[in-house]
Amino acid sequence: MSARSMSTVPAPTPDQRRIAAENFGRAKQVAATGDHDYAIDLLRTCCKLDPGSLPFRQALRRAQKDKYGDNLRGSRFAFLSSPRAKAKIKTAKSGRNFLSVLEVGEELLTKNPWDVGTQMDMAEAFDALGLIDLAVFSLDQARQKNPKDPTVNRALARLLEKRGDFKQAILLWQKVREAVPTDVEATHKAKDLAASETIARGGYQQVADGSRESPVVGRMEQNALDKGADKVTRDAAPLQKRIEANPTEPTLYVQLAQHYRRHKADDRARAVLQQGLAPTGQHFTLQLELMDLDVAPVRANLEQADARLKAVRAAGEDPADGPTEEELAAHKHKLAKELAAREVEILRLKAERFPSDLQHRLELGQKLIKADQLDAAIAELQQVRRDDKLKGHAALLLGACFRKRNNWRLAQRNYEEALTALPAGDEHARKECLYQLAVGAAGQGEAERALDLGHELAGMDFAYKGIGDLLEKWEAAKAGG
Repeated sequence: MSARSMSTVPAPTPDQRRIAAENFGRAKQVAATGDHDYAIDLLRTCCKLDPGSLPFRQALRRAQKDKYGDNLRGSRFAFLSSPRAKAKIKTAKSGRNFLSVLEVGEELLTKNPWDVGTQMDMAEAFDALGLIDLAVFSLDQARQKNPKDPTVNRALARLLEKRGDFKQAILLWQKVREAVPTDVEATHKAKDLAASETIARGGYQQVADGSRESPVVGRMEQNALDKGADKVTRDAAPLQKRIEANPTEPTLYVQLAQHYRRHKADDRARAVLQQGLAPTGQHFTLQLELMDLDVAPVRANLEQADARLKAVRAAGEDPADGPTEEELAAHKHKLAKELAAREVEILRLKAERFPSDLQHRLELGQKLIKADQLDAAIAELQQVRRDDKLKGHAALLLGACFRKRNNWRLAQRNYEEALTALPAGDEHARKECLYQLAVGAAGQGEAERALDLGHELAGMDFAYKGIGDLLEKWEAAKAGG
């Protein structure tokens, strides 16, 4: 199935196709005369009428580059209009208005066709719209200015993997590893994708119709068992047999993949999940498991960066032959931001797929707070508050949002609501509510209320966040006042 056939973009009407074709033909004529501005205007119209056309985008990008003589920087004055346009892209992305991202992106690329950030934003939009070939095209264009850029190469490798182009993905992961030798994800990807390529090359997807032997319990696995295979393989055999008997059941693939992941065999876990996509009709659960597999190396990288940063801080000085404390802190922050963004993406997909299960929106709101996307978090959590069972936790998180936005009045209202709505047995959440209300009251100069709330919390847990010391401080301030 082509990337276009899976697109969520409506197909252009016959009139739109006719107008786009006329503009495209005219654009080629005027471009040949050197009138790049007019050609670009015509081609941007083509792309607006038919956003999923690869030939239109290719012609537009060629015209944009020709305008600046392939100087790799675009207009000298591009920076003047970039901030406002990039703010529009950010707003459109947060609102999931991906067609708007593409239109504003082309506006920016008309000023600088080598703007890497814009090309990456557009690739993300193309991917979200199901236009994976165009997403790959955008990232390939982004690489032209700096083919060794690990951020761009990582994003393109993931897209190529998603498209099944494992050989090219492996090459790009190798470039990421060359640029960042400590990158855990890049180190493991080559091996993981080699297994995926073997599966794809062997035609193992054809299992549901019985035209091929099961790739999980076929001859190779059986031979391995006969020859005394490793314990991981032997323990997987019962699940493999169940998959052979019922290849369309997604939970069996998930269970087998989790078995492999517990034994640090992520390449085998990925192979099982990818093998299960076809017979289960691209089941959503398998797609989520694959996304979580992609996130795992980022978590490992973050843990490694955190450990190195702690070691440097404990030593009290920067290492002589390695990154400085400042560089490690910046690297950790970047990884944390990437992890938060990818976890938000997974939770958003769950929330959209299962709109009646508000637990997903609660978790999404919590992740959005960690990612400092407070407005988006508030929107999600206010929906969750409709559920009586989740109301207390949603109000607690809303209190945290408004606290971060320096709006104590709304924060207080939500913390008080949480205190009454939380289950009686949820002691930790109740302690957090009391603590926030006490500290907030003290900050507003409401000494009596702060002391009352603080004493109530101290009665539950005197050591909670240093509440005992805070009570002494507030008592002394009250006596001094």
